[in-house]
Amino acid sequence: MKYLLIFAFVAKFAVEAGADCGVVPMTEWSGSASLRKTPLPGPVNIVIIQHAVTPTCATDVDCQNFVNAIRQYQMGKLHFDDIGPSFLVGDNGKVYEGAGWDLVGAHTLGYNNRAIGISFIGEFTDKLPSAEAMEAAKNLIACGVDQKHLTADYHLVGHRQLTLTQSPGDALQKEIQSWPHWLDNAKETLN
Repeated sequence: MKYLLIFAFVAKFAVEAGADCGVVPMTEWSGSASLRKTPLPGPVNIVIIQHAVTPTCATDVDCQNFVNAIRQYQMGKLHFDDIGPSFLVGDNGKVYEGAGWDLVGAHTLGYNNRAIGISFIGEFTDKLPSAEAMEAAKNLIACGVDQKHLTADYHLVGHRQLTLTQSPGDALQKEIQSWPHWLDNAKETLN
């Protein structure tokens, strides 16, 4: 009986801990909840990979500072309702909540209400994000499928495939072409 109770406790904790996909909530990194209100109808079938065109961050403090700076810039200068990406990934291997799974973000014009935008903190034209960051993004996507935020047959694309931008950078664009669910002819297929 003792082992059954321990197993039940561990199983319950594992389910609860996995419910957020290991994401650092916005309330933790910013001290406030999202100002976005429009629900994202899900599950969605598009994952858009981007880069933030900032320096990279390797520590929790640096990454939280960059995510806050991105939020302030997008709200103050660009007049967004809140931070644009659904999620941001630091070189520390942590994922930070933006609009999250449930709210429409502002990451890719024409796709915000039907896609998740994952932005790597840094600029990845000539180098890749850390192995920890790429693993965190892959785990986030897998968790999104497991929790039915993403369809099992989702499409993975680079930001540049859908709009006029260099994002996610040449090196990262080449890397994600080897990831599961990569879609080469994105504009033709997704429009």
